[in-house]
Amino acid sequence: MATLERGFKSFSERTATSLRKELGVEPHAPLEAVRLAGYLGVRLLEPRQIPGLPSDVTHQLLEVDRWGWSAVTLLLGEEILVIYNPKKSKGRRASDVMHELAHVVLNHEPTTLLLSQDGAVAMRTFNPKQEDEANWLSWCLLLPREALMHARRARLTNSQIAEHYGVSQVLVDFRLRMSGIDLQLSRWRRR
Repeated sequence: MATLERGFKSFSERTATSLRKELGVEPHAPLEAVRLAGYLGVRLLEPRQIPGLPSDVTHQLLEVDRWGWSAVTLLLGEEILVIYNPKKSKGRRASDVMHELAHVVLNHEPTTLLLSQDGAVAMRTFNPKQEDEANWLSWCLLLPREALMHARRARLTNSQIAEHYGVSQVLVDFRLRMSGIDLQLSRWRRR
């Protein structure tokens, strides 16, 4: 996260709050990636839903290398597609898709796919700053500080929070640690 500019974390919290308001979602309520995608005009697809995708490619993505990829955003003309891996857990899929949607919200420059002359080898460009920004914003979209505070005040455990928001417990643990909410509430309770 060394690439995040000063103020980006606060910007992400404000953006998460603003998008929830625009969508009519309570500040402490879960925000489903499907709902945000619809609002942004992004189509969500798994590989089986891609018209014309050869069966050997689908097999490679979903069986042979099912743990080797998460999600990708594609621009097809004016249409934005997010292709996600349905083999991942529910919580991981939510995080992967929200990460791709965060790129869209942030209007990030798409990565470029570079092919060898014979098409046998493919590489893509990688922008660490954009990836860190998309990570942080997606985490705030899924678990904004206000939602975490609400959950803790309701005395939900980390696993209950994960279940309620449809995310992994690893993400809940991380967001609670990074937000300092548990420390803040323990100090408040001691008073």
